[in-house]
Amino acid sequence: MRAARALLEIDQRELAQRSGLSLPTIQRMEASEGVIRGNVDSLMKLVDALAAAGIELIGEGAVSHAGGRGVRLKR
Repeated sequence: MRAARALLEIDQRELAQRSGLSLPTIQRMEASEGVIRGNVDSLMKLVDALAAAGIELIGEGAVSHAGGRGVRLKR
């Protein structure tokens, strides 16, 4: 999440507004170690907001120049 926010140059508050989630929810999700934890509805809102902002999530095993999971701006 931090990497996606950095690419978009936004803070947690802006991400909360764009996703329709509360700031404490974004803070809890971002504080998760490893896999982001949250209920399915919240995770979908987050993924949709990032996608709408131009972020592409790279899944493990997906084609990526560096080979791992991560995020990048859509082309």
